[in-house]
Amino acid sequence: MDLMLFGLIGSLMALVFAFFMFKRVHSQSEGSEKMIKISALIRRGASAYLKRQYKGVGMFFSVVFVILLSLSIMGYLNHFIPFAFLTGGLFSGLSGYIGMKTATMANNRTACAAQEGLNSGLKVAFSAGAVMGFVVVGLGLLDLSLWYTFLRYFWYAKVEVIKNEALLMQHISSNMLTFGMGASCMALFARVGGGIFTKAADVGADLVGKVEAGIPEDDPRNPAVIADNVGDNVGDVAGMGADLYESYVGSILSSMALAVSAGLGAKGMAIPVVLASLGIMASIFGTFFIKTKEKASGKDLLKSLRLGTYISAGVMAVVSFFVIKSLLPQYIGIFYGVISGLIAGGLIGFTTEYYTSDTYKPVKELAKTSETGPATVMISGLALGMRSTVWPVIIVGITVLISFFACGGDISNALSFNRGLYGIGVAAVSMLSTLGITLATDAYGPIADNAGGIAEMAGLGEEVRERTDALDSLGNTTAATGKGFAIGSAALTALALIAAYISEIKNLAPTLRFNLNITNPPVLVGLFIGAMIPFLFAALTMEAVGKAAQSIVLEVRRQFKTFKGILEGETEPDYEACVDLCTKSSQKLMVPPAILAVVVPIIVGVILGVNGVAGFLAGTTITGFTLAVMMSNAGGAWDNAKKHIEAGNLGGKGSDCHKSAVVGDTVGDPFKDTSGPAINILIKLTSIVAIVFAGVTIAMHIF
Repeated sequence: MDLMLFGLIGSLMALVFAFFMFKRVHSQSEGSEKMIKISALIRRGASAYLKRQYKGVGMFFSVVFVILLSLSIMGYLNHFIPFAFLTGGLFSGLSGYIGMKTATMANNRTACAAQEGLNSGLKVAFSAGAVMGFVVVGLGLLDLSLWYTFLRYFWYAKVEVIKNEALLMQHISSNMLTFGMGASCMALFARVGGGIFTKAADVGADLVGKVEAGIPEDDPRNPAVIADNVGDNVGDVAGMGADLYESYVGSILSSMALAVSAGLGAKGMAIPVVLASLGIMASIFGTFFIKTKEKASGKDLLKSLRLGTYISAGVMAVVSFFVIKSLLPQYIGIFYGVISGLIAGGLIGFTTEYYTSDTYKPVKELAKTSETGPATVMISGLALGMRSTVWPVIIVGITVLISFFACGGDISNALSFNRGLYGIGVAAVSMLSTLGITLATDAYGPIADNAGGIAEMAGLGEEVRERTDALDSLGNTTAATGKGFAIGSAALTALALIAAYISEIKNLAPTLRFNLNITNPPVLVGLFIGAMIPFLFAALTMEAVGKAAQSIVLEVRRQFKTFKGILEGETEPDYEACVDLCTKSSQKLMVPPAILAVVVPIIVGVILGVNGVAGFLAGTTITGFTLAVMMSNAGGAWDNAKKHIEAGNLGGKGSDCHKSAVVGDTVGDPFKDTSGPAINILIKLTSIVAIVFAGVTIAMHIF
């Protein structure tokens, strides 16, 4: 039996389970007429945004497809890349679309279930998040499995190369390595566009609603409140889904390519796919342990979600040993690469939680700085974000060393060196192997947030609001840890992709010799450019949020002045005007950062050659990883410092401390929901683009 067929089995299991979860959510009560109306407004706004986004992205994909097809005809690219580019984008976009549709269907159902009890609300929100999680892994494995089946059993079935299995695997892995470009491009558009939308709405709503008008969060009198809820879905659900879809696919593809260069053949190629399939089974098993009791604390709720993920990871740790021992017993060290990836994922999640949750000392101390004004809040938040980079860097560094040397890595021998690189790739795959349940806990967050907003706008009882607030508070923590996990996995995936890039260059030009000495001018210049790109990218996305937020601020102010009786609750605001403004702004402003990520690696290759590109990718990965961690954690800490005060500490809502914390949260919003998470896509996309255009770089370069 071809072990790669496990991919099809795993994908079908994931999609069937996602369908089961969807039906469970759909069967729940929608609540009162007012709750249904509010949910419909959110759903309509999210659908309008995605329709406009996919129209714009479709034009981009059409142009890139023509370029890729032209380059393939000229012999610079293999013939499959243009079509694989389309399928990668299609499946990535589809996963985000399904997840977003489920989330907007579940928000009012979660609020309604919360009327029965805390556990009921948790189950509905988590089940909806699980649809996102398992659709992502299911469609990712399906895309890979279909392409592998086509290449092996149809395209190469009548070609002479089929008689030499090693050569066959080399051809297949080389072709499939570049398939992630479509998913990466879609992820960037989804994350950046969704991030601009959600933070423009959030910042606009906070600045005019909370700060100027003095009305509570999620107050139906705020014209931007529906746009804010829409943003939670298009940014943190559709955007995050596309983001992790890309990481998931990229880690598997890079590991498959490295298996061939390491001389591990078909079994080595199959291991990442088998691990991913077993991870789906383990994730399904873990979901049955997620439940809680009434009056549970934030810690209890978090323990409930963590229990499911830890059980899934434990199951993976056990079954992976037998997989490695059965397929490659002479390389049992690969198992330690798997374990290091699983542990790294858990540790990065915990460190993120430590620096962003108000349960721990850092956020409490940050909240206390609000006593001396917004300036000290800003200074302390930035310091916290910078300090929070230490442990993720150490964790990733240790994981790289363990996975490299445990898998037989040896820098003095080419084949052994490649086996070590394969170990790093496997560590990335294992970190993402339980993505089904990990993403479910992350997607749960914006659903719970929306449920809280609907409870507030629908005027549900105080007890219900307390339950939705508890679920929302938990969602903030899981969303923050989810971003940390995404960034950490991106670092390992990017390292594996860089190794795969070098391997691809050697396959295309066996006589070419790399000179990656840091004193080699193309390498050094490439490092500098690569180190700069994440900062430029972050600047463009931050500016985009600022510009879009300005338009929302002006619109909300206009409605407060023009429509008499809004603040008194006598007149309903024009919610759709704010949704439309956010949609138009985000679509327009997301283009420059997206073009930057695609074009710069190609330009660097044409000017500096293969050595310069290697330096560029290293610089982008290193600074991109640390900058993404800093921005995401600083933003999360500012957010939860504000919520810590809103819970009744340091004067509570409306106090001077609260007003200072709102300023920090407003700045932190684009940090944690736009720029920070999008950078992890940047570091992977640049690697994928470099691999796709490797033939162009070899054929035409100045230095």
